[in-house]
Amino acid sequence: MRTKILLFLLLFAVSLHAQTETDMPDATKFLPAPPDTADVHFISDRQYYEEGKAIRPTPRGKQAVSDAQNTTEYFAGIFSAPLGRVISKTGTPALYRLIDLTRQGVSRCLWKTKTAGFRKRPFVEFQEATPLPWKEKEYSQYTSYPSGHAANGWGIALVLAELCPACQEALLKTAYDYGESRVIVGFHYESDVIAGRLAASAAVARLHADKTFLRLLKKAKKELR
Repeated sequence: MRTKILLFLLLFAVSLHAQTETDMPDATKFLPAPPDTADVHFISDRQYYEEGKAIRPTPRGKQAVSDAQNTTEYFAGIFSAPLGRVISKTGTPALYRLIDLTRQGVSRCLWKTKTAGFRKRPFVEFQEATPLPWKEKEYSQYTSYPSGHAANGWGIALVLAELCPACQEALLKTAYDYGESRVIVGFHYESDVIAGRLAASAAVARLHADKTFLRLLKKAKKELR
C-alpha cells in the first residue's frame, strides 16, 4: 500500500512538472539581441554598472548580495512583507506551489535564449571583482542575457499582484529592486534585467492557459482569504 502511495505521488509530481514546462513562449522569437560593446546602448549599460558599483558599500548593496538567491523559498520570504502574509510551505502550501510553478514556467521561457548565444557578464567583461566572489567562477560560464533572477522575480510579482490587487505596487517594487540587485553586484547589465522582465510577462500570460496553474491560482486565492 505504501509503495502504491509513493508511486502515485511521484507520478503526480512528474505530471505537475511537465504541465508547467510545456508550450511556453520561446523568448528567442521576440527578445532583441543584447547590445554588444560597440553599440551605443552599451554606453547606458556601462553607466548603470558603474552606478551599481558605487552602491555596493551601502545597506542597499548588502541587500543586493542577499538577492543573489533565486529559490522558491527566498521568493516566499521577500514577497511576504509586501503581500502582508507570511508565505511558507506549511502555512500557505498552494501559494508556495504557485510561486514555484511560476518560477519554473518563467525559466522555461528563457531556456532557449540562455543557450542561444553568449554575452559576457559585466564583471567578466571589465575584469573586476564583485561582492559575490564565491559565485564568480560558476556564473562566468553562463550568458548574462537575459537575467533569470530578474525574470523570476518579476513573473512571481505579477502573479501575486493578481491575487492581491491592493498590494500590487509594493509587490512590483520588491520585484523591481530584486532585479536591479543583479546590476549592483555586477552579474548583469541593465538591458539583461529589462529583457528578463519582458520575458517574464510573456511567460505569465501563457501560464494563464495552463490548467494546473489556474487550479493553484484558485486555491491560493482561497488561502489568502
